[in-house]
Amino acid sequence: MKRLSFAAVSLIALLAAPAMAQHTPVIDQNAVAAHIGFLAGDELQGRGSATRDEAIAAAYVTAQFRLAGLTRAPGMTGFVQRAQVVKTTPSGAATVTVGGTTLNQGADFAILTGGLNPASGAVTVAADPAALPTASETLMIAPAEGPGVRALFGAAMRSGAKLILLRRTEALAAATGDNGSRDPVIRLADATPRVGPVVLVLAPEAYDRLASAGGTASYDPGPSEVEQGFTSNAIGWLQGTDPSAGVLMVSAHLDHIGVRSDGVVMHGANDDASGTVAVIELANALAASGPHERSIMFVAYGSEEAGLLGSRYFVDHPPIPLEDIAANLEIEMIGDQDPQLPAGVMMMTGFERSNFGAALKERGALVGPDPYPEQNFFQRSDNYALALKGIVAHTISGWATIPTYHTAEDTIENLDIPFMTNAIQSLVEPLKAMADGDFTPEWADGGRPE
Repeated sequence: MKRLSFAAVSLIALLAAPAMAQHTPVIDQNAVAAHIGFLAGDELQGRGSATRDEAIAAAYVTAQFRLAGLTRAPGMTGFVQRAQVVKTTPSGAATVTVGGTTLNQGADFAILTGGLNPASGAVTVAADPAALPTASETLMIAPAEGPGVRALFGAAMRSGAKLILLRRTEALAAATGDNGSRDPVIRLADATPRVGPVVLVLAPEAYDRLASAGGTASYDPGPSEVEQGFTSNAIGWLQGTDPSAGVLMVSAHLDHIGVRSDGVVMHGANDDASGTVAVIELANALAASGPHERSIMFVAYGSEEAGLLGSRYFVDHPPIPLEDIAANLEIEMIGDQDPQLPAGVMMMTGFERSNFGAALKERGALVGPDPYPEQNFFQRSDNYALALKGIVAHTISGWATIPTYHTAEDTIENLDIPFMTNAIQSLVEPLKAMADGDFTPEWADGGRPE
C-alpha cells in the first residue's frame, strides 16, 4: 500500500479539524453517576454552607474544570473565589411567650428562619392561609400538608409580620430537624445583616394551646456565638475566539444544608449536586467541542442555602465586567422528572420574561415554561442576583416541587440518573449554538426585574 507523505497527512488533518470540532460530545451516564456519588456521598456530609465540606466540593469542581482544559477567569489568581462570612450560632435556648405561656426551643418549637432577632407583637390567627392579613405583627398559621406549604411560607414572609408561628407539618419538621434550627446563621461579612421576620415551627399541641390564648407574643433568641468563616465559588473559564462577542455563563450551587441539628445528614443529591454535575459535564462537553466564538464561564456557587450568598457576592465582585455577560443559565434540581411536564422536559423559571428559553428550546433543549408561577421560583434561585443587574438569567429544574426537597430523602438512591443525563445532553447543542452564533437573549417587555 502506498504511504502518504507527511504533507498529505497534515493537509488531511487540517481539513478534518473543523468537522471534528463541530461534533456533539456525548454525556456519559457513568460519569454523571460518579460525580454525583462523590458530591452527594456520605463523605461530604451534605456540603453545608460555608463549611469545610463545601470547600472540598468546590475543590472537586475546580479539579474537574482543570481536567476539562478550563483556565482561571480573567481577573482571578485561581479557580476559587472566596467570600468572608460571619457565622452566628444560637445557643438553642430561645423562648416564645404568648398570653403568659412560655415555650422552649427544642421541646416546643424549632426555628425556620430569622431566629437571631427578638420580635414581639399582637397575635392574629390566620383562619385562611390562602389570604393572609397584611397588617399583623404576629401571625399564627396552620398550613395543610403538601407542597403548598412553600407558597404559604413565601406569602407569610411578604406579609409584613415580625413573628410567624407555623403549626408543624411533616414538610416543616423535615426542614427544621427534630429540635432546632439550621445552625449557624450565615451572612456575608461585608453585607448589612438582613432583618426579616422570625419564623418558628411549633409542635401541634403547643400551637393549639397558644392559638386559643391570644394576646401578645414575644420571642427571645437567647445568647449566640459569633465566628468568622468563608464560602467558596468555583469558577472556570473557556476562552472564546472573539473577545467582543460577550460571555455565556452556566452555573449551579454546590452547597446544601449539611448536618441537621439532630445529626441527620442532608445529602442534597438533587438540590443541587445534580446541577453542579451538569455544570461539570457541560464544561467538559463545550471544551471538547470548541473553540467557540464566545467565552464561556462556568460557576458553582457556595452558600446558596444560607441566603443566595455565593451569587450575591459574585455580582458584587465579578471576575469580569457584568455587562460582558450575554446570558446566564442556572441549573438546579434536575435529578428527577416533574409528572406535570411532558416526558423528559425541564421547566425554566420566568420563561416568558425573555426569549432565552424559547431560543434554547428551538435549538433542542428539553425546556418549557414554569408550571408553578405562584411559587415565584424565578426570584428564589441564584439567577436572580444576575437578573437584578440586567443580565438575562433563568434557572432550569427537573421537578421544583419534588417531595424530597430539603428532606433527608434527597439522596442518590432517589435520583433518576438517566433522566438527568438526558437533560444535560439536551443542553449541549443549544449552548454550543449560542456560543458560536450571534444570538443574544433579550428581556421581553416588562420581563426584567427591577
